[in-house]
Amino acid sequence: MTPENLSSVLSFIRVGGLLTSLVLLGGTWLVARLLTQGAQQLGNRFTEHRLLLSQVASFTRFGVYFFGILLAFLSAVELRQETVLALSGSAGVALGFAFKDLASSVLAGVTILIDKPFQVGDRVSAGGVYGDVVSIGLRSVRIVTLDDNLVTLPNHKFLTEAVSSGNAGELNMLVQMDFFIGADQDVDEAVRILEEALSSSRFTFLSKPWTVLVKQVQLGDHFAIRLRGKAYVVDTGFEKAFESDVHRTVLRAFRQRRILPPGRRVHATDDVDITPTLHAV
Repeated sequence: MTPENLSSVLSFIRVGGLLTSLVLLGGTWLVARLLTQGAQQLGNRFTEHRLLLSQVASFTRFGVYFFGILLAFLSAVELRQETVLALSGSAGVALGFAFKDLASSVLAGVTILIDKPFQVGDRVSAGGVYGDVVSIGLRSVRIVTLDDNLVTLPNHKFLTEAVSSGNAGELNMLVQMDFFIGADQDVDEAVRILEEALSSSRFTFLSKPWTVLVKQVQLGDHFAIRLRGKAYVVDTGFEKAFESDVHRTVLRAFRQRRILPPGRRVHATDDVDITPTLHAV
């Protein structure tokens, strides 16, 4: 941008309106923050409406930021015909290059809110990050991981990369757990144990179906039986507690029934720890 063009653009800035613009920006940030905190507090109090409150707050916050920034811009700049021509010239080109990523993220944010590949409150996996969507802003999506890290991803990433939602706008979510036993063990008894663990857990959402799938697989040099339990947790926030509860129940029952993991052999008189080893698939 040449000095002449810069001087022309600066001549249309309202010096008296800069303070108003700053106040508007500060007020916009404050209102958006209060909306977020209010939605979180109401969501903690009325758990059954937590996702709806978060989604409404996200839409409202998006609108507050948009109109707040627009009003701040209009307060600081006098939009005469000359201003428009100046901004649409070399200054507009320069600003376009400078803010192209921001503009693409804003448009992507609007697309996310309209198309809804995921929503605030969803437990998603995107870009190697797994956690809960806590906000969808003008520029980015914020995700809190299960180890309580806040990760910020630009909105435009979600237009070009795959993203999966575990609960798709609902509180409950399907959880899958695998257990492995030796191929010569009592499969029916093991299935009964896992079925009982799934149905009796206080975290199980029994309004949706649950099941246990059985398959023979090979683990290293041994054949094994994989028991895959699939059930819905009542709230995504209890996913890990649900897994832990079911695993403790199953491992305790396997020990009592002497159901062994793959590759283990013991005699009835042996005093050994036969807790099954869990293998990742």
